[in-house]
Amino acid sequence: MTDEPEITAVPITDTPPDRLAAQPRSPFYNGDLLERGVGIKFDGVERTNVDEYCVSEGWVKVAAGNSRDRYGQPLTIKLKGKVEPYFKS
Repeated sequence: MTDEPEITAVPITDTPPDRLAAQPRSPFYNGDLLERGVGIKFDGVERTNVDEYCVSEGWVKVAAGNSRDRYGQPLTIKLKGKVEPYFKS
């Protein structure tokens, strides 16, 4: 027996997660999924500037222009509607 930790693989599915964030400081950030390429359709329109989304609650967060907070992070606004995430590849 060895004292090595057991490694469990996360299965890759064709369904994106319910909630995903593009900012590494968020608990919903997943770099592996973002590298795979996630696209968002919001109310039937392709959106390329989404920072975070939640399908079950029906919202996306997008940058509010060039505004920044006191930590240098972009200010975001929450838009409510139908969210449809998909993998680009």
